Amino acid sequence: MRRIDHALSWIALTIVLLAASIASAQKDAPQQESAPDVPDAIAIPEGLQPVLFVRASGSQIYTCQADDAGKYSWTLKAPDAELKDRKDKVIGQHSAGPTWKLKDGSEVTGKAVGHVDSLDSDSIPWLLVDVIKNAGKGALSKVTKIQRVHTHGGKPGNDACDESHKGAETKSAYSADYYFYAPEK
Repeated sequence: MRRIDHALSWIALTIVLLAASIASAQKDAPQQESAPDVPDAIAIPEGLQPVLFVRASGSQIYTCQADDAGKYSWTLKAPDAELKDRKDKVIGQHSAGPTWKLKDGSEVTGKAVGHVDSLDSDSIPWLLVDVIKNAGKGALSKVTKIQRVHTHGGKPGNDACDESHKGAETKSAYSADYYFYAPEK
């Protein structure tokens, strides 16, 4: 009888340790991202899943330029923003292209294919972006679509933009959430 009690104690201990190990592994596993609720104009097609979320904080840089009709206006030159993960750790940079480059060596360049006005009328629009170039190995290596949502700020200010200011630059602070999508596995 003692041997059976002793064996049962070992089995119970093994089960407890195995359960603790599984719980720890689940806690340390990366959280599966979920897609934001967005209008149809910037919705992600079936077959893609969110693989990364980042919060951008920085500037939208504008240049004073004339259009074909000779009318001057502020034209987006490039973003310049830090990319942070959910723990507020800087993991990359967002710059001209537009390009998103992570410290893991992966990088994507995209082209906007859809937009909707921000819920905040003083903020830049929400976007759907097609990735046109991937580089490096890492979190962005298989990304094919990007959404920019929850924008705050980023529109050009009220600085004068006319012929006497041709080529002038202005920066506007902004923040936004970016969701990166890759084909489902």
